[in-house]
Amino acid sequence: MAQKKKVAVFDVDGTIFRSSLFVELTERLIDKGVFPQYARGVYERAHKRWIEREGDYEAYIGGVVEAFRTHIQGVYYGIFADTAKEVVNAHWKRTYRFTRDLIQDLKMKDYFLLAVSHSPKTILDQFCPRLGFDKVYGVMYELGAQDRFTGEIMDEHLIFNKASIVKRALEKENLTLTRSIGVGDTEGDISFLELMAKPICFNPNQKLYRYARRMDWNVVVERKDVIYEL
Repeated sequence: MAQKKKVAVFDVDGTIFRSSLFVELTERLIDKGVFPQYARGVYERAHKRWIEREGDYEAYIGGVVEAFRTHIQGVYYGIFADTAKEVVNAHWKRTYRFTRDLIQDLKMKDYFLLAVSHSPKTILDQFCPRLGFDKVYGVMYELGAQDRFTGEIMDEHLIFNKASIVKRALEKENLTLTRSIGVGDTEGDISFLELMAKPICFNPNQKLYRYARRMDWNVVVERKDVIYEL
């Protein structure tokens, strides 16, 4: 039986990518006219409140998700995939130094690199392999007649439970949690971070930060050109 490989699990948006692939993709689809201009109205106010630190990021990203799911129905997959490629070609180097360097170091140490994200898998498949990832899990949207999206999410019960995804990957890819490393930035990552031998909370939001302090997990912050542990 082959020896099990060590695994490192990363969230992507806000953890590796210094923005959100989901947001960048939605904005590009609107700019190209694939989604209507008024789609921005769903999240514009929440975005303004977040930028002005009067609201939270979760309300903003929730609005983006609502706009995306509303308007993806009927979109031809080829146009969607081309737009995802455009976004990645333009922005793939916009990564945090800490996670970029950690990924490179773990790759050299023969870790199996696993990305688990709630961004569409189509754009993750363009972004993550450029950084050296071995496997990518993301949201897959159902295709109907003529390769057009129905608006439904495939295996929704699974993809929104990151711990379940990691457990599935452990079995399918012959991985071990011994010396495992996990990196996330919001409370949505807690379920898989709890499985890791070394969880790292990177630029965490308040909910994850408070949980990390209770659990005595590593907290790392990157601000401008400074990286420090709390």
